[in-house]
Amino acid sequence: MTVDLPPARHAGRYRVALVCLGNICRSPMAHVVLEARLDRAGLADRVDVVSSGTGDWHVGRPMDRRAAATLTAHGYDATRHRARQWDPSLPAAERPDLVLAMDAQNLADLGGADRRTMLFRTFDPDGGSRGGDPREVPDPYYGGDSGFEEVLVMVERTAATLVDLLRRERPWAAAGRGPASTAAPTGSDPT
Repeated sequence: MTVDLPPARHAGRYRVALVCLGNICRSPMAHVVLEARLDRAGLADRVDVVSSGTGDWHVGRPMDRRAAATLTAHGYDATRHRARQWDPSLPAAERPDLVLAMDAQNLADLGGADRRTMLFRTFDPDGGSRGGDPREVPDPYYGGDSGFEEVLVMVERTAATLVDLLRRERPWAAAGRGPASTAAPTGSDPT
């Protein structure tokens, strides 16, 4: 499946939001990996990444120790993350350009899929998953360490594809073009 990135709401910058349930496992892992890859690709000055959860019970806390340990073991810096809850009250003009949910329930909590809101693994070239929607990132919270390793593999592969797409499409240069830039997402900004 080929997916085009929606244009930026504002010229010169592009905002990507990553959303899971509590913002302590999947979305912060994706946040750290995507930021690192954007930095290596020389796109950190064009693309902002934020992450949050649909629930509020972990707000202000660091990511899950297993998620942090997995990232650290693979050379990523997991120390700066503090959980946040998505904010459905932001006006459309302040919402991210692209909102990526980790699973179908997160996507439903955001108001469903549209041009700017979709599953993170929509950009995964593999797309396979163990059971359920093949584009979901499974929640490793109630499992063992191997679940976090599995999530990291999915996140790294998907982030690499997303960075390549950002580099090719340069959506920050397309702000205000076409109907996608004026349509407000049915979901809410998780930042």
